[in-house]
Amino acid sequence: MNSPQGPTPPNLPEPEIIKPRRWLPSLVWIVPIVAALIGVALVVKSVATRGPTITISFVSAEGLEPGKTKVKYKDVDIGSVRAIRLSPNLSHVIVTVELTKDAERFAVKDSRFWIVRPRVGASGVSGLTTLLSGSYIGADAGRSEDSQSDFVGLEAPPAVTIDEKGHRYTLHSGTLGSLDIGTPIFFRRIQVGQVTGYSLDKDGTGVTVQVFVTAPFDQYVGTNTRWWHASGVNVQLDSNGIKVNTQSLATIVVGGIAFQAPPGQSMGPQAPDTATFALASDEAEAMREPDGAPQRVVMYFNQSLRGLSVGAPLDFRGIVLGQVTDIGIEYDPKQHNFTMPVTMDLYPLRLSRRIRGEAPAPYTPQSQELLKRLVQRGLRGQLRTGNLITGQLYIALDIFPKAAPATVDFNHDPLELPTVPNSLEELQLQVADIAKKLDQIPFDKIGNNLNDSLKNANQLFGKVNDQILPQLQGTLDEAQKTFNAAQSTLQQDSPLQSDVHQAMQELTRTLQSLNALSDYLERHPESLLRGKSGANN
Repeated sequence: MNSPQGPTPPNLPEPEIIKPRRWLPSLVWIVPIVAALIGVALVVKSVATRGPTITISFVSAEGLEPGKTKVKYKDVDIGSVRAIRLSPNLSHVIVTVELTKDAERFAVKDSRFWIVRPRVGASGVSGLTTLLSGSYIGADAGRSEDSQSDFVGLEAPPAVTIDEKGHRYTLHSGTLGSLDIGTPIFFRRIQVGQVTGYSLDKDGTGVTVQVFVTAPFDQYVGTNTRWWHASGVNVQLDSNGIKVNTQSLATIVVGGIAFQAPPGQSMGPQAPDTATFALASDEAEAMREPDGAPQRVVMYFNQSLRGLSVGAPLDFRGIVLGQVTDIGIEYDPKQHNFTMPVTMDLYPLRLSRRIRGEAPAPYTPQSQELLKRLVQRGLRGQLRTGNLITGQLYIALDIFPKAAPATVDFNHDPLELPTVPNSLEELQLQVADIAKKLDQIPFDKIGNNLNDSLKNANQLFGKVNDQILPQLQGTLDEAQKTFNAAQSTLQQDSPLQSDVHQAMQELTRTLQSLNALSDYLERHPESLLRGKSGANN
C-alpha cells in the first residue's frame, strides 16, 4: 500500500560491517608520545650534564636569588644557585649551588667561592659590571685531589688566584701599619705584587703578612732581600737639605711594601716559595746590617728623667748603639733615696764594625777586659738633651777622664754601667754649693763692722774739712803766687828771656868758630907745630 509520502520500500537485510585490520596507532596518540620522548630526552640530558651539588656558607645573601644567580669562573657559567636557607644558629646563610658537569673539578678541597659585588678597596674598584647584570658567585678552581661539597665563602675576592704564576712569601712585622689585602708591592718603584692576607701572631707580639710576587718579578727576590714598609712619605733633613721620598702616589693613601737587596750586595739565590722575611719599619732599618744578639745593660740615675722615653737612643759619639727598653724607679732604704734605673739593649756589633783594625769579638773574655779598661778610664753614661724644643732626652755613652772611679760586675744581669750627671745638673750642683757657702758668710757682722767703719770715716772727713782743708787752701794760694811769678819770668818780653836769647846767639857764633877751626886743623894738621902759614890754603 502506498503511503501518502510514497511507496513503502521493501525489507532489506541488515548490512554486515567488517572492521579493517590496523597495525598503526591512531594519529591522536602521536603528539603525547613525542612529547613524552622529548621530556625523557631532556631529563636524560639534564642528568647527563648535571654536575655535583655543593653548599656554600656566606655571612649574607645580599644580591643572590635562587634560580637566577649564576656561578662563574672567568666569566663562564659553571653553575647556578638552587636554594638559599638560614643556618640553624641564624649566624649565616647556606647557599645550595648546582654545578655543571664540566665544573666537577671545582668540588675539591681548596676551591674558593665569593660573591662578586661592586667594591672599593686598596687594590682599586671592582665588580662594576654587576651594577647592571646583578651579583654572582665567583669561583677559583682548586688543585687538590680530595673532593668536598661544603665550603665557607670568602667575604672579599682573593687577591691572587691559584692559577696565577708567581711566588708567595711570609713577612713578620711588629705592626700592620696601613697594610691591607691588595696593598701593592714595589721593586725599584715598579709594582710587582700585592698583599694577599695578614694575621696576628699567636703570642700577640707581632703580625704575619702574606704577600705574592708575580712572575717574572719573583726572580728578584733572593735570600738576601730586605723588605720594608713603604707607606706614606719619608722626609729626611740632613746637611744636603730636605729629601722627600715615596714609592708612588698610591702608597701615600693605601700604603705599600718595597723590597730590594742592600746596596753593593747580591740578592743571593732565589728565595723558595713560602720563604719567610722580616718586614722593617722603613728602608734605613731594612738596609742596616744585622745587629746580632743585644746585651742588656742598666744605668742608675739620681736625677729627673722627664723627657726620656722608651725607644730613646743610646749614643756613643754619634753612633747609635742601642735604645731604651724600660724606665723604672727604686727606693734605697739605706740611703733613704730614690734611684731611677734605665734598662737598655746594647748592640756591640754596631761599634765593632766601625773599629779600625782588630777588635775583640763581643761576648768574649777579651771584650769584657776591654770594657773593664774603658770603665777605669772613665766610660760613663750621661743624660743629654736631644731636642731643645721638645725637651727630649737621650743617653750618651762617652769617656769622662775626671769621673769618680767605678768597676763593672760581669756576673750582674743586666750588666750595670756607671753614670755621671749631665752638665746642667753639674751647674745646678755648683750653684747650690755656692749658695751654701754664701749662706755661711756672716753678713750681719760684716754689716755692723762696715757701719762702724763708715762712722769713723765720717768723723775723719769732718776733721779734714775743719783743720786740714784751711791749711791746704793757704798752701794752694802760695803755690799760685809762685806759678804767676814763674809765668811772668818766662814771658817773651821779659829781661830773662832777652838775656837768654843773646847768650844763645853768642854760643852759636862760638860753635861756628870752633867748627871752622876744626875744619882747618883737619886740612893742615902741621899747623899745630909750625903755626899758621901766611898763605891761605
